[in-house]
Amino acid sequence: MENSKNDTPNIVGVAAGNDAFTTLVAAVKAADLVDTLSSEGPFTVLAPTNDAFNKLPEGTVESLLKPESKEKLASVLTYHVVSGKFEAAALISAITENDGKFTVDTVQGGKIDLSLEDGKVILTDANGGKSTVVITDVAASNGVIHAIDSVVMPK
Repeated sequence: MENSKNDTPNIVGVAAGNDAFTTLVAAVKAADLVDTLSSEGPFTVLAPTNDAFNKLPEGTVESLLKPESKEKLASVLTYHVVSGKFEAAALISAITENDGKFTVDTVQGGKIDLSLEDGKVILTDANGGKSTVVITDVAASNGVIHAIDSVVMPK
């Protein structure tokens, strides 16, 4: 099935069409971020898979999805979003050119350090938590998605 760039769904549409991101899509909706992530961008989304959300302590996801947690949920989710489109090759180049560590500013305002381990891009969050990019370069009309295996948390 061939799509021209204009037929490619945006980040929310791509994530919604992938069974690995059902928790993320529910969270984006609960945090009222659909419009933000559907806007022109471009964005790079470091998207936690369902398995990544399942690694959080029991009850965390349910608690974050409650209406009273909307602000905290939005903060966690926007911590996974970087302005600009950075495909894997660009990230790896940036890491290599910066002595093995490249820091990105997130839409949330915090920073995530990117490094390489066994050829894979590793994220280190503000608390020292780590996540590995497991799927790269999922194209969207307004950016790119990289799936990660753990949820990263802002300070």
